[in-house]
Amino acid sequence: MTSSKNLPEDANGKTLLDYPRPSVAVDTALLTVLDGALRVLLVPRPGGGLALPGTFLHPGEWLAGAVLRSLREKAGVSGREPQQLHVFDDPKRDERGWVLSVAHVDVVPSAALVDLAPGVELVPVKGLKPESLPYDHAQIIDHAVAHLRTTYRDKPDPGGLLTGPFTLKELREVHEAVLDEKLQRDTFRRTMERALEATGGMSDGTQGRPAALFKVRAA
Repeated sequence: MTSSKNLPEDANGKTLLDYPRPSVAVDTALLTVLDGALRVLLVPRPGGGLALPGTFLHPGEWLAGAVLRSLREKAGVSGREPQQLHVFDDPKRDERGWVLSVAHVDVVPSAALVDLAPGVELVPVKGLKPESLPYDHAQIIDHAVAHLRTTYRDKPDPGGLLTGPFTLKELREVHEAVLDEKLQRDTFRRTMERALEATGGMSDGTQGRPAALFKVRAA
């Protein structure tokens, strides 16, 4: 236990240990597209139900380290680069006490989510009932989805949900899943093509006629 002796005092003669301090947690909304739907990764809770993967910050630990630890230990996901999204600071958000949650978001191709921990589910965002989630996890998901949709409005697959070369149809379908709306084919092509580069290859035709393959143009 840290002693208050020899710690700097403020103008009131108090040290940091004299003030109430909240616990700090991290929660991560990991989003993907699977079977034409935007989905969020949820992990099983000890008492039943599902929740976002999260954990309390350990002494001396960076927020990013806590996020990666929670994804690895609770979801079986490693090697990701989540981004800070928002701080949820309602003093009553957690019945266990005063807990701040630093929410994070990550976007992961479904192909990288095939070896998940037992009980982990990729749940469609559409139709997800807020009351089925603990704390303010539904709000965290809403923030994450809004953030993702903003990035997908006028840029081709900025989250890297498609792996390898893709057709314009495949790209449009990913954007439709993220945005939850149908996109007009010609308008979508005109919006995206300036940021795309043809690979010179063609799709194999297993899903419709062969079509030109593209990749995102290097910045």
